[in-house]
Amino acid sequence: MLELHCHTTYSDGTLTPQELIAAALKAGVKALAITDHDTLAGWDDAFQAAADTPLEIVPGLELSTVYNDRSLHILGFYPDRAKLEPPLQERIAGRHRRAREMVEKLAALGYPIELPSMSGNMAPGRPHVAAALVKAGYVSSNQEAFTRWLGERGPAYVQYDKFSAEDGIRLLLDCGAVPVWAHPYLFRGGTVQTILPKLVEAGLKGVEVYHPHHSPSDERKLEEACEDYGLLMTGGSDYHGPASAGVNNSVGLNQLQVPLDLLPPLKAAAAALR
Repeated sequence: MLELHCHTTYSDGTLTPQELIAAALKAGVKALAITDHDTLAGWDDAFQAAADTPLEIVPGLELSTVYNDRSLHILGFYPDRAKLEPPLQERIAGRHRRAREMVEKLAALGYPIELPSMSGNMAPGRPHVAAALVKAGYVSSNQEAFTRWLGERGPAYVQYDKFSAEDGIRLLLDCGAVPVWAHPYLFRGGTVQTILPKLVEAGLKGVEVYHPHHSPSDERKLEEACEDYGLLMTGGSDYHGPASAGVNNSVGLNQLQVPLDLLPPLKAAAAALR
C-alpha cells in the first residue's frame, strides 16, 4: 500500500513520473514517494499526473553521500523545496562530472560510449553509463557492465564527490526534510551496528527497514534498532521501472506490501521540523 522509495527518468529510473504514477495506481499503491537521486525535478510531473487520482504523492529524494569512503544513501522526505534546490545544484553538477569521468575512463580502456543528452536538472548515474555500454554492444546487461567496469572496485569506477553522510543529514534537516538511512544492509563501509549510532548522533530520524535486499532477519534487526533509538521505520521497493535495457528489478511496485500506517509518523516528523 505504501511505496517510499521510487525513481523516475529524472535520475536512473526507466519510467517517466507520469508512467510511474500510472503503474502505481495499477498496482494498488495508496501513497508513493518520488525519491530520485539528488534532484527534485520529477515532483511537478508526479503531482500533476496524480492530481485527479486517489494516489498520494510523498515528495522526497535520495541523497548521495559518503561514509568511510563508501557510498551511503540517505532518503529525505517532505523537504522545503526552495531551501533544498540551490544546494542540490552542486550535487547534480558533481553527478554530471562523475559520469563524464567514467566515460573518459572507459574510452581509455578501449570502450568508447556516448551518453544520452540530459538537461541540467536530471541526475546521471552509473546505470546510465551501464545502459550506454549495453547499447554499444560491449555487454549484454547492466549487471555485466557493473561487474566488469562500474562496480566500486571496477576500473572505470569514479567515487562520489566527498560529501559526508553527516553533512547530508544536516543539510536535509536544515531544509526541513526527514533524513532516513536507505537500505542499510547494502552499505559496504561498515556494520549497521557500528554506523547507526554515529548517524543518529548526526540527526538521523529513520531507517528504511523494508527493502528488497533486506532479509527477514535484517528487517527484525532494524525494527529492534528503530525501537531502541526511537527512529521512524520506512520501506519501499527501490523501484526503477520494469526490466528493460539490461535492468533487472526483482521486486515490483507494492510487492513488499509496506503498511500505510508508517506514513502518519513520517508526516508528523516532517511537521515538527518546520
